[in-house]
Amino acid sequence: MLPSQAQLIDMVPVEETAALSPNKRATRPSRFSWGIQLTPWIGCVLLICSGAALAADAKTLFAPCVACHGSRAEGNAALNAPAIAGQDVTYLERQLRNFRSERRGTHKSDSLGAQMRAAAAATLADDAAVAKVATYISTLPQTSRAAPGRGDLRNGNNLYHGKCGACHGGAAEGNPALKAPRLAGLDAAYIKRQFAHFRDGVRGTDPQDVPGRQMALMARTLPTERDLDDVIAFIHQQGRAK
Repeated sequence: MLPSQAQLIDMVPVEETAALSPNKRATRPSRFSWGIQLTPWIGCVLLICSGAALAADAKTLFAPCVACHGSRAEGNAALNAPAIAGQDVTYLERQLRNFRSERRGTHKSDSLGAQMRAAAAATLADDAAVAKVATYISTLPQTSRAAPGRGDLRNGNNLYHGKCGACHGGAAEGNPALKAPRLAGLDAAYIKRQFAHFRDGVRGTDPQDVPGRQMALMARTLPTERDLDDVIAFIHQQGRAK
């Protein structure tokens, strides 16, 4: 006895039954299911748009800095503005907050610091703005335009590794874990000026500036100006392309 058509249909898998029912319309996806499918795409679009907006906002915040530090934050020794591109973001944030909160740039001998303090207060409204511009600067490619310093590299190497390398790194690359900034790539005049500020009590005296106070103590251990020149010559050697 042959099975009837109804029995044959009952024997067909569910997926194929719809194909055997010519009068049955295909089920359309519900609006809810479309929403589920679109949600990841919407999230990606919003993430991309918000990221672009943040980048644009940070670049706008950096615009007042260009006049001195350069469009690529490469620095300008003629204007006493250091290269800051690619510097550690936490160090940049800390120094900008120090300027804004008058922990740096208040000493009568630090006229350049006073200019920076006024600029930070005028252009960076809060810590969120500080974080945005610091992040932007830290992502810029590092530069090495500093003219090579003159000095005794052997003496500079010995002094650097004996007094500076433990915190600032063997190649002056910095160490964020120790709150020590990169020194390689900074011009000689800036390094000498900041070293003198630490040594002479112009910088690193505020009780809340713990890393600055540590540096102030270390700055008093380097014997002579000639030794400082030798250390700077060694630092510059590390910051130049090999």
